[in-house]
Amino acid sequence: MSISCPPGSVRYFISPGDTLFAIARTFNTTVAAIQAANPGIDPNSLQVGRLICVPTTQPPTTCPGRVYTVRSGDTLFSIARNQGVSLNALQQANPAVDPNRLTVGQQLCIPTGPAPGPAPGVCPPNTSAYNVRSGDTFFGLAQRFGTTVEALRQANPNVNPNALQIGQRICIPRGTGPAPGPGPCPHNTTAYNVQSGDTFFTLAQRFGTTVEALRRANPNVNPNALQIGQRICIPR
Repeated sequence: MSISCPPGSVRYFISPGDTLFAIARTFNTTVAAIQAANPGIDPNSLQVGRLICVPTTQPPTTCPGRVYTVRSGDTLFSIARNQGVSLNALQQANPAVDPNRLTVGQQLCIPTGPAPGPAPGVCPPNTSAYNVRSGDTFFGLAQRFGTTVEALRQANPNVNPNALQIGQRICIPRGTGPAPGPGPCPHNTTAYNVQSGDTFFTLAQRFGTTVEALRRANPNVNPNALQIGQRICIPR
């Protein structure tokens, strides 16, 4: 027999690891409200697969925008992109929402007004819009587009380069000079593209050289932050 939840609440199936506290936090409600909506529920013995009714709290009246109901497949990033706001603005408007525990039917506050930084699809002068693809890194993009990692950071001050997401819109600087690394290596060295697991120590062992020699041949390379595909010079 199916359970019909009253208005102002949503149906939710208990998942492994769930607690009433975690569910309450996800839906921006309270443990007491969940218990009141589900008489007899034992918070210390939740049954996986059990269907309960979770009261939902409407976004606060101070929400500077509109209400959005989470759909299947939604993430905070995809919602921000589709609603034309920044991820940071969306998180600030929903401080109690766990971005890793969005649930279908959950209501979010979508802020209105201009998002910080470039508007979606609009990049500053001398830059071009680019949608992040699988495997992209700031270093790889800098090499591909003939710019630098620092220039990318300056053009995208609100972007975390260590958490790029597929489909994310960033701005690529133009005309900033050649990218570091891919040019010819000095005499008595050979160009090499960093592979997964490489370190200066393992490379020194593999190519019969020393870590110090690798440092001298690559003065602008941080040996503690090697990236796959990065071009370095191996002493011969």
